Amino acid sequence: MLRSGRIVYTNDLPIYTAFDEGAVRFPGALVADVPSNLNAMLRDGRLDLSPISAFAYGADPEIFALLPDLCIGSRRDVWSVVCVSRLPLEQLDGATIAVTRESASGLNLLRVLLERCYGVHATFVPSDDPFGEAAAGRPALLIGDRAIDAQQTFTPANVHDLGTLWHAWTGLDMVYAVWAVRRDVLASHREEVAGALDALIAAQRWGAAHPEELVAAAQSVRARPAGFYPSYFATLNFSFDAAARAGLRRYFEELHALGAIPAVPSVEPEAFVVHR
Repeated sequence: MLRSGRIVYTNDLPIYTAFDEGAVRFPGALVADVPSNLNAMLRDGRLDLSPISAFAYGADPEIFALLPDLCIGSRRDVWSVVCVSRLPLEQLDGATIAVTRESASGLNLLRVLLERCYGVHATFVPSDDPFGEAAAGRPALLIGDRAIDAQQTFTPANVHDLGTLWHAWTGLDMVYAVWAVRRDVLASHREEVAGALDALIAAQRWGAAHPEELVAAAQSVRARPAGFYPSYFATLNFSFDAAARAGLRRYFEELHALGAIPAVPSVEPEAFVVHR
């Protein structure tokens, strides 16, 4: 039985609600955690496949193989990856920024924007409570549901959506998480991996066809104002298509230019026969 991760934020619900509701069966065990922990569990073999931070794949492409069709990304705005700062990001040269311990892609996207786009350098300090740091008036990076909380709590001009800023700079999509499988697992359990991929794609299609169930599931996890979740889910992109891959490649090129990853890895996924 394959061991697969799932992200604990509400942004995974458009795919995983189908499993929670029993509409689609996942052929394995699902382990829920934050992205940084899923990255570590897949890297050290406690998981066989999982959604992981795009940065984690870019850092270790010799360990991971990309699965096709699925990602968590944005075409423009993302809402759930933000830097809260009273100053525009281009004025943060020399600043100290509290960063969540839960994210790899968001942290490195912020670094790319600061250094490559704005030409400024900041110090990043991991924090167990970046929301509290933001509430105290200090710059902070938040992701997931706490980033959405920031959107609904702080002065809008102080909440900088990193997806919006990335698209304004590059004109491209941004990909925050990809689905990946360990290469050793793929070599020995290819049919099982294909079955898991079939189930994930079927679950995503079920979610797209059942928006009311998605909203109800999200509201049961974290209640938001009426109308919020349909708008939020519409900002996200779950298709690992050509536009998403082009954005991911640019992200890797910028990371490589910073020396954050040793090379620019392929963004082409493994080929599978998927029962659509």
